[in-house]
Amino acid sequence: MKHFTRAALAASALAFGLGTAGMAPAQETTLQLGHLANEDNIWHKAAMKFAEEVSRLSEGRIAVEVFPNETLGKEMDLIAGMQLGTVDMTITGESLQNWAPKAALLALPYAYTSLEDMDAVASGEIGDEVEQEIIEKAQVRPIAYFARGPRNLTSNRPISSPDDLQGLKMRVPNVPLFLSVWKALGANPTPMAFSEVFTSLQNGTIDAQENPLALIKTASFAEVQSYVNLTEHVRSWIYLVISEQRFQSLSEEDQQAVLEAGQIAQEYERSLFLDDETQLRADLEAAGMEFNEVDTEAFAAAAKDAVLNGVSDDIKPLVEKIFAD
Repeated sequence: MKHFTRAALAASALAFGLGTAGMAPAQETTLQLGHLANEDNIWHKAAMKFAEEVSRLSEGRIAVEVFPNETLGKEMDLIAGMQLGTVDMTITGESLQNWAPKAALLALPYAYTSLEDMDAVASGEIGDEVEQEIIEKAQVRPIAYFARGPRNLTSNRPISSPDDLQGLKMRVPNVPLFLSVWKALGANPTPMAFSEVFTSLQNGTIDAQENPLALIKTASFAEVQSYVNLTEHVRSWIYLVISEQRFQSLSEEDQQAVLEAGQIAQEYERSLFLDDETQLRADLEAAGMEFNEVDTEAFAAAAKDAVLNGVSDDIKPLVEKIFAD
């Protein structure tokens, strides 16, 4: 992800302004940004901050309309639409591995032991490799990344070790690595759109699901799940992305406005994230959920082999490097 200094951006904006003196303002461009979270989620708040900053930095030339709750479409449909040029923006992560294999590195089970560990990868050379492959193969451009709280398994009975997973019907996102890892651990995972999870838990189609605490709360899973099992099996990040086709259609000045707004939104989301994580557990406990400690070492040991067996050969060296660091 390229970073632009404020001075360079200001110089570009000044040059653009001088070059268009006396001319009518450029026609406004509208970007539609759809995502799966609801209005209370910090991703939505960061998306709204992005919209505000794009408008400011482009001097009103670009408007961003934000559509939460999958109202613009489900994640995989939005990605496909971005490749076709019919959708502008979304928030997505490891699902991109369906096009760009290195996107699997965003959410490797038990690969990142802390937020700092994850940041070092996301903002370093490996993160740059991931972003470049996403641009080239998925035809979407990451312009910011947001931290996610650790993913935890929710259920209606306590899950304390991999042995407790036998036959558990659980939802996972449409991510090949997630499917293979949970199968190896003994569960019965099935991919499903996020918008279908609550009803499927309610009617017993599935028994469990896994997500960060923020989504567990905002999706009201406390109404249909009793336990948060502290598997913390994935620490990950997710990208705010724009269709590469759409990005290239913008002027250089507007591209810079979009990129700087992305960086501001990233910093804003991180401040919200740190505050949010401290409150989520208390909120879920107040809603009636019980937090269950698990045998983390047993889960990690079983998951590590499954991850190494589940990733493609072209990214296995990177995965081994991450596990070794």
